[in-house]
Amino acid sequence: MARGRLVAALAGLLLPLAFAPFGWYWLAPLAMLALFATWDVAPAEAARRGFLFGACAFGAGTWWLYVSVRLVGGTPLPVALLLLAGLVALMAAWYAACGYLAARWSTRSVALDACLLMPGLWLLGEWLRGWVLTGFPWLSIGYAMVDGRLAAWAPVGGVHGVTLVTTVMAGAVLTLARGGTRDRTVASALLLVATLATWLLSGHSWTTASGAPLRVSLVQGAIPQLLKWQPGERRATMERYYDMTTPLAGRDLVVWPEAAIPAPDDRVGDYLQALRVLAASLDTQLLVGILTHDAERDEYRNSLLALGAEAGVYHKRHLVPFGEFFPVPAFVRSWMRMANLPFDDIAAGGRQQRPLLAAGVPLAPTICYEDAYGTEQLEFLPEARLLVNVSNDAWFGDTIAPHQHLQIARMRALETGRYLVRSTNTGITAIIDQRGRLRATIPQFEPRVLSGEAQPYEGATPYVRTGNYPVVLLALLAIAVAVLVRRRR
Repeated sequence: MARGRLVAALAGLLLPLAFAPFGWYWLAPLAMLALFATWDVAPAEAARRGFLFGACAFGAGTWWLYVSVRLVGGTPLPVALLLLAGLVALMAAWYAACGYLAARWSTRSVALDACLLMPGLWLLGEWLRGWVLTGFPWLSIGYAMVDGRLAAWAPVGGVHGVTLVTTVMAGAVLTLARGGTRDRTVASALLLVATLATWLLSGHSWTTASGAPLRVSLVQGAIPQLLKWQPGERRATMERYYDMTTPLAGRDLVVWPEAAIPAPDDRVGDYLQALRVLAASLDTQLLVGILTHDAERDEYRNSLLALGAEAGVYHKRHLVPFGEFFPVPAFVRSWMRMANLPFDDIAAGGRQQRPLLAAGVPLAPTICYEDAYGTEQLEFLPEARLLVNVSNDAWFGDTIAPHQHLQIARMRALETGRYLVRSTNTGITAIIDQRGRLRATIPQFEPRVLSGEAQPYEGATPYVRTGNYPVVLLALLAIAVAVLVRRRR
């Protein structure tokens, strides 16, 4: 029993190494194989092992949350530790549930359990934790595979499709090690089919280039988060972004990061007018991150303003809990106010918004954390031909989080078959092509401008057309087959 728990804990500790910035993606299926191998026990013990795996994985893989809420956000130490421990425990609970059900519904067939039941439960749990209670999709297995062969499945089934194939293949390898002759035959066939299908998908293009490449410039202001909202720093920040943009004449698109202007739009009207004049003189479309104020409702939104010939605005729809809104009772808000902690909510934008435009090219915008949710941008597709993300990863400091966030953005490009341009405050600012490859980046924490070309693409990948539903239905079908076999036996 102790040995199984140790294996689960070690597998969880090793899993974050499969993700950026380490990039040892082959550890992801190995970790899955090791965890699945420990679930051949009673349901309660399998749940404990699943919880241990999840606690170790998220403790090692999302420790940067402490930097965000304590060192940058200034949250009191007990509250910061409580939030981190609560999130880790909540994430680990999903893995505990998977372990419990895998043991509870075991068919006693190695092939059925390892290749159908466990991957199906894992995928369903990963999908649910991506949206239940607003969701936290960090460390989803598919993201680790961006640089691996199995990334070819992303345009077909999205990140969850990659996860499903990865876990099925891990289960097949486990079956080869533990199963009888019939089980091994089934596992060998699965591995052969998955390998051939991956090879065929690797050479297929789902979208096609549309028109000439856009000349883009991404402005990275590198304003430290501790200074960003200081009233005495506002003028210097706005001047920095203005001065960095002035030389960018003739660009089709210039993008500033999330909340690059450290004040609501109704307090910097003259500055915004100066930016409109600048955009016209440069003959460019300028996208600017800023808070916008709806005076009629007295609501603030996290927005992306399009200044130039094709004016527009996008309001962030998927907000960050305890960062942009606070799902707590009124008495807790009162305590937060007394403790000098943030307590006001930002309002979410409407679900139905139009793409922004640059040189006539429709753009699918996302702001910061939104790009961790693949379905957030599907409402703009297939009309949009280029993805744009603005972020402020200064909250994460010099940790592994900005690298993980960039890896997630690369998956969004892969899923949709489109370039993604990503402008951040402190990095990692990047141009990503339609296959999720990094075309250009600039160093973190330095005020720089990244200039290059971004090719618009048209068409729709299978994932753009169907979203997550086919993969989720496959997972449910796999679980149903295993349960029916168990009952029959």
